[in-house]
Amino acid sequence: MTSLGLSIQHRLNPLHMYCRLLGLGVNKSFGLSLCRCYEKTFFKLVKFFTD
Repeated sequence: MTSLGLSIQHRLNPLHMYCRLLGLGVNKSFGLSLCRCYEKTFFKLVKFFTD
């Protein structure tokens, strides 16, 4: 995998997104539910195309 693919995969990782949301002041429970939905719908496609 290229370093660009790894960079994209890291930046769009649900855990990374969760940490960034908390840093922006989003409530923990809302951030967690948002990232769970994000992982189930979008991140699987991202991971498929960057692998």
